[in-house]
Amino acid sequence: MPRQILDGIRVLELGQLIAGPFAAKTLADFGAHVIKVEPPGQGDPLRKWRLLYQDTSVWWEAQSRNKESICIDLRSPDGQALVRKLAAEADVLIENFRPGTMEKWGLGWDVLHAANPKLIMLRVSGYGQTGPKRDEPGFAAVAEAMSGLRHLTGEPGRPPVRAGLSLGDTIAGLHGALGVLLALYERDARGGTGQVIDVALYEALFNLSESLLPEYSAFGAVRQPAGGALPGIAPSNAYPCANGEYVLVAANGDAIFKRLMQAIGRADLADDPALARNDGRVARVEELDAAIAAWTRTQDIDSALTVLREAQVPSGRIYTVKDIAEDPHYRARGVIEQVTAASGLTVEVPGIVPKLSGSPGAIHDRAPTLGEHTDAVLAQAGFDAATIADLRARGVVA
Repeated sequence: MPRQILDGIRVLELGQLIAGPFAAKTLADFGAHVIKVEPPGQGDPLRKWRLLYQDTSVWWEAQSRNKESICIDLRSPDGQALVRKLAAEADVLIENFRPGTMEKWGLGWDVLHAANPKLIMLRVSGYGQTGPKRDEPGFAAVAEAMSGLRHLTGEPGRPPVRAGLSLGDTIAGLHGALGVLLALYERDARGGTGQVIDVALYEALFNLSESLLPEYSAFGAVRQPAGGALPGIAPSNAYPCANGEYVLVAANGDAIFKRLMQAIGRADLADDPALARNDGRVARVEELDAAIAAWTRTQDIDSALTVLREAQVPSGRIYTVKDIAEDPHYRARGVIEQVTAASGLTVEVPGIVPKLSGSPGAIHDRAPTLGEHTDAVLAQAGFDAATIADLRARGVVA
């Protein structure tokens, strides 16, 4: 295997479920040595989320690949002492508990930084480590609502809907991984020290809000849900085909718009000078959407896509996961990989993103069973077999 860019970086993951563990998974994919701390007994609740095979979620195989699992009771003083020892030898510690929880356990930044000045601590929470809402419980769904995303998701005049995935968690996790990489660069390339990275779920989503705030600030404009359309940019929408499927057409470039209109037999619109630029098209977006839909309703999805591709108009079908799993482009790009779980189940998981040419990421280890690496991690930390056996007998580790 080629050298991975984060080889030698040691990460202690204390988080559960999605946001913190997703950040750790991203680092592990590129070579970081991630030790995941789980509570004895059931472990990370994600092990039991959604569809299970032999009592373990298949989601677990994607989220926890390339990690080691050690069970420590974080509510136990002896367990807290173990974490302090492991953190003293780590490069990065990731946690996504409610603010104040780590401090209650004697694992706050001041304590950990004093023992290991080079430690980088990623803290992911609903509302951040400061501010009037810091102590409130925050899940991704609430963050999506607070960020403005949930208001925009859905059809006009209908109740807001969920995007279908836990975007607040995973996007926060990506921001967290980016923060870790920046902090590592500052520490290692510029002679800096460790620091805290404070990621709030709602802020990570708000960071993706494009023109939302500038438009409100300048004009008092409050963007509203628009279904499949792209407000203020036209034409871009999902249009019905004869076979009941929808085709996504993004023809908002000036030259692309002309090619689309010519392809669907509407040269009159292609040549209309009032439609040559986006602002003119936006003013007549309903007319344009009606013209495109009138054409797509005469086509099944495959014939529509053939015409659109020949005209070099960005377009595509609305994929289900079945479409994704059967798509040759996904396969050719290695975006789908197979892993074999501890149970023996072979399962497909998302591959490595992004792709580095010189030091690519890789899935090199399956997701761990609960506490699979407790003895090995503690032995590496200097504990002898008798001490480990005593800790296990007292329920401090498992």
